[in-house]
Amino acid sequence: MCRSAFPASDAPSMTPTNTLFAARLHVRLFSSAIVRARFASSIVMDQAASTTNDSHHRYRLGAPASDLRHGKMQTVPTRTLSRAIPGNLLRGCLIGALICGVAGCAAPLPKLTQPLPAQWQHAVASDPAKPTDLHGWWHAFGDAELDALVDRALANNLDVAQAVERLRATRALHDRSSARYLPSLVARTDDVIDPDASASYEVIGFDASWEFGFFGRAEGTRRASQGALDASVADLRSARVSLVAEVVREWIELRTAQQQEQLLSQISDTRQHQWQLLQTRQRLQLVAPSAVDQAQALVAQSDAALTVPRQAVNASAQRLAVLLGQNHPDPAWLQPGTQPELGAWQLDSAPADLLRTRPEIARAEADVLQAAGELALTHADMFPSIGLGGSIDWATDINNNHKRVTTPNAIDSLGPVLNIPLFDWGIRIAATHAKGYELQASVLAYRQAVLQGVAEVETALGSLQQQQQRELHSTLAWQALQHSDLAMQTRVELQLGSPLELADSKVAVDQAAIELTDARAGHSLAYVALFKALGGAPLPSASNESKVAPGLSSTPPSAGSTTSSASGEANR
Repeated sequence: MCRSAFPASDAPSMTPTNTLFAARLHVRLFSSAIVRARFASSIVMDQAASTTNDSHHRYRLGAPASDLRHGKMQTVPTRTLSRAIPGNLLRGCLIGALICGVAGCAAPLPKLTQPLPAQWQHAVASDPAKPTDLHGWWHAFGDAELDALVDRALANNLDVAQAVERLRATRALHDRSSARYLPSLVARTDDVIDPDASASYEVIGFDASWEFGFFGRAEGTRRASQGALDASVADLRSARVSLVAEVVREWIELRTAQQQEQLLSQISDTRQHQWQLLQTRQRLQLVAPSAVDQAQALVAQSDAALTVPRQAVNASAQRLAVLLGQNHPDPAWLQPGTQPELGAWQLDSAPADLLRTRPEIARAEADVLQAAGELALTHADMFPSIGLGGSIDWATDINNNHKRVTTPNAIDSLGPVLNIPLFDWGIRIAATHAKGYELQASVLAYRQAVLQGVAEVETALGSLQQQQQRELHSTLAWQALQHSDLAMQTRVELQLGSPLELADSKVAVDQAAIELTDARAGHSLAYVALFKALGGAPLPSASNESKVAPGLSSTPPSAGSTTSSASGEANR
């Protein structure tokens, strides 16, 4: 790392008052063959003293060069200044500053190590299907309604819309980040009063400046701006990944709850039929009253169990509406439908692919780049700021108590501008150290993001394997109970079995179907968690980024706009 050529002391301030001493050396070579050296020392006292000084000791811009009275800036002839500051010394200082500008550079970026395994521990068995597309993984369910919901959510979700607007804001700043080191021009006017209150002037002028990005300033600005842009891109990708996973998850839970509600309704009807049969037997004195009471309790329990899936249906529908950016669910969602079932798929992703697909890792890498840029800027503050400056000033009298008037008058200047930090009680060194620590923290955060990504994928793969086995065993149990129920129906038709036994058999089949439905949903949700951990989602295109949420304008609002402008855009 480059070291400062002008070390600053770290000793604590020993001034008893609220006084800050700052010294800056400005050197300018004027085009009118007059060389001026100004060593300006500004003493900033408390607010009252500062106001008094500003009112009575303003710098008199554009004052005549022939006016040499006390309190006014005086011009020094070239011969006198040459004796004070030899030309060789001045040229040597400028050349030395330029050499330091070339030598002083931004520190190299830290090396990021990726603690990635060579392969996944929970390897998924190969399927005959082709590898699943990471950017369209939900198509494996073969559900047209789900595909349409994902498309609508990507177009209308408010979280994604916010991420798009933040990306636009960051990109607008990034596109002009290098303009700081380009020439700039400012027009100004000012009224200037002599310290002795003998005359006042109106000054009109143009100031041009061009700061060079030496000592790593330009590179630090580029890194910080690029890091901010990369972070916004990663945030948008993260919003899209989370959105797709949430939409698929809520749709699976909605359809699962509706399927379970239907099965629980069948169980409730069967329990009601059992209760009626037992009431008839009680009247015939074939069963005890306690059996009727137990049957009635089972009816009440089955009715109470219906509230759980109904509540889940309502909650999932409301969450889906929020994800799609609307204030109410679609009526079609509340109509019972088939549960999405995962089809054939194949994982063709290696651990190393997480570095380019998982947005959390990309965000951590962007934070490292941004922290490196901020460190380069604080490090550059320890070196001189070098640039070119020029001005054209025109002054005229507003009120003059002199007998002889020397205005209007004009002057122009052009030359190098140096801003050399000399002494600030170690503030710049402390800032550089602080940014260095923040950079190390961001490097550690990047490593943690990689480890977290690997852990989430491994957890999802393990859960996917377990849920797959659970679905397989639940399917076998449901099929076995179905065969048993068919046998019981045959026995009842042959009058070898009781209708009560047949009712119990049907309840067992429906309960097994509920377990199978829950296992199938668990398998599907594990699949969703896997591809969310992998960072699966459609990549944002330029056309998608240009879209805005309904009711919002694609251009920034003006300073005088009000909240009614959003409704005006919505009514177009």
